[in-house]
Amino acid sequence: MSSSQNPESWHAALHRLQRDGIPHVLATQVTSAGSTPREPGARMVITDDAIFDTLGGGTFEWQTITAARACLTEKRYGLSLEAFSLGGRSGQCCGGFVNILLEAFPGTTTHIAIFGAGHVGQQLVKLSAPLPWQLHWYDSRSDAFAEQYHQHQQQPRLSCYSLQDAQQSVAALPADSYALVLTHNHDEDYALIKALIARDDIASIGLIGSDSKWASFEGRLKRDGYSADQIAQVRCPIGHIHATKLSNKTPYAIALTVVAELLWLTDTPSSQENRGLDPQAVRTLMTDSPTTPS
Repeated sequence: MSSSQNPESWHAALHRLQRDGIPHVLATQVTSAGSTPREPGARMVITDDAIFDTLGGGTFEWQTITAARACLTEKRYGLSLEAFSLGGRSGQCCGGFVNILLEAFPGTTTHIAIFGAGHVGQQLVKLSAPLPWQLHWYDSRSDAFAEQYHQHQQQPRLSCYSLQDAQQSVAALPADSYALVLTHNHDEDYALIKALIARDDIASIGLIGSDSKWASFEGRLKRDGYSADQIAQVRCPIGHIHATKLSNKTPYAIALTVVAELLWLTDTPSSQENRGLDPQAVRTLMTDSPTTPS
C-alpha cells in the first residue's frame, strides 16, 4: 500500500470529496498521552487510492490508513475508534498512546442516467445539481454539450458522454442506475429502451412521451419478442406523480415533476424492490403517501 502524501490539504480534500460524492474517511487524533508524533486535533483524509495530510507518519499512520480503507472496502460507514499504543501495537519508539476517530463517508451511491440534452434534459441537470446524485448525461449530437461542458467545471457529479451506440452506452452504466430516456429522436429512444430492458440490474427506466407514444413503443416491443415483465419496467409518461396530468408542459415544469418522481424512487428504503415496478403502482405509491399538514 502506498503511503505517499498528496499536496492537497485535508480540509480542501474533504470539501472536494464530499462535493463530488467520492467515498472517503476523515481520521482525527482525538486524545494522546505521552510522546506522540502529532497533537489532538491533527487530521488526515483517506480514499481508496489517495492520502491527504498526515498524522505523523510511521507504522501508526500506516495502520490508520489500513483501518480506514478497510471501512471503505467493507462499507462500514459512520464512526469508529482506533486505539494505538505507539510502543506496543505500532512498535514506534515514541512510547505514547493515541485514539483516532475514523469517520467513513459512503459518497454518492445513486446514479442517474439522462439520455438527451434537449430542453427537458438541460432543466433536469440544473435541478439535480444540489442533490447527491451522480449524473451520466448522454447525447448523440456533436454540439449538444458545447455550453454544458464549460458548465461542468462548476457542477459536481456530472459527466457528459457522446451517445454513439445505445447498447454500448447502456452496458457502461453502473448497476442500479436510474435511467431517463428523452432524446430528440424516437428511433434513438426505442434503441435505448431495448438496451435498458435487456439488463436485469437497472433500478428504474423512464421514457418521456405521451400515452400514444408509449402505446406505439409497447406494440413494437411485443412484436420484437420482449416479455411482459421486461416491458413493465418502463414508466411512460414520466413525472406523473399524481393521477391527473400536468397542464403546464414547459421543460422546467416537466423536469420538476421528474426530479420529484426520482426523489421518491431513490429515497424509498425499498427502492431496490421497485425495479420494474408497474408505472401505475409508482403513481399510487406517490399519491397515497402522507402529506405534511398545512
